[in-house]
Amino acid sequence: MLTRRHFIQTSTALFSATALGTVAGTPALAASKSDWERWDAQVTPAGFDLETSNPWGLHKRFLPRRVEAKDGLRPGDIHVDAVARYLYLVEEGGTAMRYGVAIGRDGLYEPGTYTIRRKAKWPTWTPTPAMIKREPEVYEQYADGMDPGPRNALGSRALYLYVGNRDTYLRIHGTPYPRSIGTRASSGCVRMVMAHVIDLYDRVDTGVTAHLYPAESYVTALS
Repeated sequence: MLTRRHFIQTSTALFSATALGTVAGTPALAASKSDWERWDAQVTPAGFDLETSNPWGLHKRFLPRRVEAKDGLRPGDIHVDAVARYLYLVEEGGTAMRYGVAIGRDGLYEPGTYTIRRKAKWPTWTPTPAMIKREPEVYEQYADGMDPGPRNALGSRALYLYVGNRDTYLRIHGTPYPRSIGTRASSGCVRMVMAHVIDLYDRVDTGVTAHLYPAESYVTALS
């Protein structure tokens, strides 16, 4: 069983151990490369610095930073600490990039071990039947899909989580609601600031493993 004790060594310096969420996304067929570039510019602040730019008003701890990784973690893999609301991407050389995230609301977050089988830039989005049934007033208007762009629920990038060859409809993706970062806000997915997920997307390869840890397993960080 996955636990945060297997994952977290510290919450600050050391690294050891998601508006809308669970979705059925499709490639951004209606958008061109020039659209992608234009939208990237819209969601990336002028003079953007990954670790210091903060026009979204995030708590400072949710800004990306490079931290030390615990020995034995496989470079390229992703680990999501659902309690602290962090996503870690393990790097070569004993470090990891850490990003602030939002996770699914109570009962919708699904911890487990997944494989990233597909990535997409500026994907389209269609709510699942379960989402429409649960909240028709929110999702029914998008039953035929939402075009890609800065207001799309998947935002600028999406990483698609699979179990074997089965698409779980869980994603790690950008959000048009950056103030949700650090909360339980989505319908199951892991949300990121659009500029941050653009950075993550370029660092992640398909085929890597994403570990989503339980949101109820509290561990006191070591100093």
